[in-house]
Amino acid sequence: MSERYGKMREWLIKLRKKANKTQEQVADLARISRPTYTRIETGERNPSVDIAKKIALVLEFDWVRFYESEVKENERI
Repeated sequence: MSERYGKMREWLIKLRKKANKTQEQVADLARISRPTYTRIETGERNPSVDIAKKIALVLEFDWVRFYESEVKENERI
């Protein structure tokens, strides 16, 4: 797993936990499979634009964050 994906996983997990949701709940609300969501959260898979938008809507963040070249560690979540 690359460092970039490791960072992505951390911020995505924090957002999900802040929303008090399980992986299953996020996946259901985003209308994607739980394994798909899990692979995105662990960095094994990059989401398509459509899926990124769905997850972002559920967790209330800007979907383009998935495609930023660098996730800022000191960014407030």
